[in-house]
Parts: sequence; structure tokens; C-alpha cells
Amino acid sequence: MSELILGIDGGGTKTVCVLADDRGKVLGRGHSGSSNYNSVGIERARRSLLDAVAGAFAAAGLAEREVGAICLGLAGVDRPADVRLIQETMGSANLARKVVIVNDAEVALVGATESGRGVVVIAGTGSIAFGINRRGEKRRAGGWGPILGDEGSGYAIGLGALVSILKAHDGRGPRTSLTPLIVEHWKLSRVDDIVGRVYVTPPPRREIAALAPTVAKAARAGDEVARDIWRRAGLELAQAAVAVIRGLDMSQEVFEVATAGSVFKAGELILSPFRSAIREVAPGALVVKPRSEPVMGAVRLALAALEPE
Repeated sequence: MSELILGIDGGGTKTVCVLADDRGKVLGRGHSGSSNYNSVGIERARRSLLDAVAGAFAAAGLAEREVGAICLGLAGVDRPADVRLIQETMGSANLARKVVIVNDAEVALVGATESGRGVVVIAGTGSIAFGINRRGEKRRAGGWGPILGDEGSGYAIGLGALVSILKAHDGRGPRTSLTPLIVEHWKLSRVDDIVGRVYVTPPPRREIAALAPTVAKAARAGDEVARDIWRRAGLELAQAAVAVIRGLDMSQEVFEVATAGSVFKAGELILSPFRSAIREVAPGALVVKPRSEPVMGAVRLALAALEPE
């Protein structure tokens, strides 16, 4: 019987688990809720991880058992203390003989690039840049959450639109077609109803991030305020990528920069400034779409853990 492995991509919104054989053939896939313990707590994160694993075995028509290796790529796991907490929390589950725990940005990079090296920039509700160079050295930039960072994210874009609308309302900024678009999108009676929609507990982070497509619509119709929001987002994400590139001494190399996350669905609105800013620093950087989804990066890392040391 061939060895089995598990790959997990655990984010702030959902958790995906793939059960595969030792050749990387996918046998089953399971889904569950958030497994970012910073936002949902460690017990709920543990439950999400176990539910996703159970779903993958069920989809494969197999009874759950200990596998050869598992890679958990988890949002919110950035420091050694985070890794220790996950090890302690999941240890009693006896999921695998070999356990690899990394940040979800790492599995995104390994899945996105052919070599498993280079840089990935992830921009969805939040944002982060992560890279691995030819020497295997790792570096990240951003990913500090909505209070301390997440520049260039869907949340930052949506928030930028709301700020621009209120500035226009006050006469502190130019008029923008974002005003009627977002008033209609949120079904508001008046512009200053934005305040009541935003100042709630917990803050509606995902709802604000979900405004990004509306901002893209205004930008494509020629609204300069909206276009500038996207330009600044592209430059912010490029700045994070450049910090990783310089930190890993990759400026003179040829490598891939993979773009992942819903923000990049805006196409050239964000890719044009993003690409230009990166190439000023790293002419050999090739901006590409991911070759496969993040969970398949976790599968690759789990397979690598099976190899004899």
C-alpha cells in the first residue's frame, strides 16, 4: 500500500485539506471554516483542521488513519511560538508521523512557482509578500493585519474608497463616482450613513474588502479617484515584494513573482503599477499567475518530508 500524505491550506476564511498518495495523486479533498487561531481561537482552529482532514478522508472513501506526512500551511503562524502552539494543540490527534508547520504564504509560494522558489504576493482581504531564494533563505513583508498593515489588500482598497467618498462629501477631496456606486451597493439612505455601517464591533473587515470590485468598476469607467486607489494599492504590494527581493539579495536574478488573491482579479489596474515598480528594482523578475493553488504547495512540502534525510 502506498504511503498517504495530507496537505492543508488554512486561512482566515476557510481551510482546505487534500489527501494524496506518495506520488502526489489527489485522493480526496475536505473543506471547513477558518483555522487562523489569532482570529477564531485555538480550539475552533483545531476543530476546523480536524474537520477538513475528516472531509478529505471521507471524500476519498477511506477511514481516517495516521499518514506518512502532513504539511499545515496556516495563516497567523509566523513565529516559533505559533508553531509550538500548533504542535501542542494538534499533537494528540496523531495525524502523521512527520509534521511540517509553515505560514500559509509559504505553501502559496511552493504551489505558485515551478521551482518552489521566488516570491509570492497574496492580496485578498489582507496582504503579505513571501519569498525563498536559491539558498533556501526565507523572508516575508507585510501581513500584519488590518490595524498594523495589509496595505494593498481588498480591505485597504475598500477603506480607501470610503475615505475618498467622505472627503468628497466634506469638500476636502474631488468628487467621485464611487459615491453613488457604494451608496447603492450598501443600500444607504445618505452618504454619512457609512459611519454607522463601519463603526460596529467587530469591524466589518470582509464587507469593506468586498467593495474592491465596485472600486474596480469605477476605475474602468474612468474615475480618477478610483484609478488612484488601485495605483497606490499596486505600489504598496510592489513595495512589499521589493522588501523581500532585496532582503533575499535577488535583485540581479531571474525568478518568478506570483500574484495570488482576489485583488489581482482587477487585472492591469493593479498589475501595471505593480509590475513596473518591481522591474525597476529586479529587471529579471517575471510576474506570473500561480501555477497551482496553495493547498497543492502543502502537498509538495508533505511529499518532500517523506524523502529520506
